[in-house]
Amino acid sequence: QVQPVESGGGPVQAGGSLRLSCTASQPIFRQYPIGWFRQSPGKERELVASISYHGKNKYYSDSVKGRFTISRDNAARMVLLQMDALKPEDTAVYYCAAGEGRWTDVDLYDHWGQGTQVTVSP
Repeated sequence: QVQPVESGGGPVQAGGSLRLSCTASQPIFRQYPIGWFRQSPGKERELVASISYHGKNKYYSDSVKGRFTISRDNAARMVLLQMDALKPEDTAVYYCAAGEGRWTDVDLYDHWGQGTQVTVSP
C-alpha cells in the first residue's frame, strides 16, 4: 500500500508558475508509476501527466504539453509537476495517484492523494 500526499497548490495569475509535489512515506512508492490528474467542476477527471517508476518514460496530455514538466526523485520518494505558463482553464483540483502497470493506463491508478487546489486568475 502507498498513500500519496500532494502539496504546492494555491492561487496564481495567468502566465505564472506553480510546482506541485507528491510524496509518500512508503519506500514502495519508488516502484510505482505516478500520475497527476485534475478535475474541475462539471468536467471529467483528466490525466495530465504521468511518469514511469524509473522516470525514463513520461506522458503529457495535449492540453499541458510544452507547459508542464513531470519529474521524479526516487531517493526522496518525490514526484514533481512543474506548471508554467498557467492558464485560467488549468484551474482544478490536482491529484497524485500511484498504481501498478503502464504509466499511461488511467485504469491502473488505485492509490490516490487528497488533492490540492490550483486556481489561476485571468
